[in-house]
Amino acid sequence: METMSWKIKYYSTSSNRTPVYEFINKLNEKSQAKIYNTFELLVEFGTKLGLPHTKKVTNTPLWELRILGEKSLRFFYVAIVGKSFLMLHGFNKKSQKTPKKEIKTALSRLKDYKER
Repeated sequence: METMSWKIKYYSTSSNRTPVYEFINKLNEKSQAKIYNTFELLVEFGTKLGLPHTKKVTNTPLWELRILGEKSLRFFYVAIVGKSFLMLHGFNKKSQKTPKKEIKTALSRLKDYKER
């Protein structure tokens, strides 16, 4: 039996901007390739993809997708109905600890998504 694979969706604002997509497009080709390869792993393995690629963000509904390399890139996402992952926020992680404002951004986008 062929199981349906996961899909990746990008959060879009009420004015139809897609911040995650815009963030990816500003990066160099090497980083973009790494991101899309990791996205493909996520699509293939879904919620079974674990460390070092994904990690639950404590006390939130968010998951963190980790792209390792010369730049530590992070994407916050949630699983939504229809076997999809909703990419909420992407950023360049510069410190050991994830900045609270990055988590807040993702959470406010999630709230906006649910309200529309």
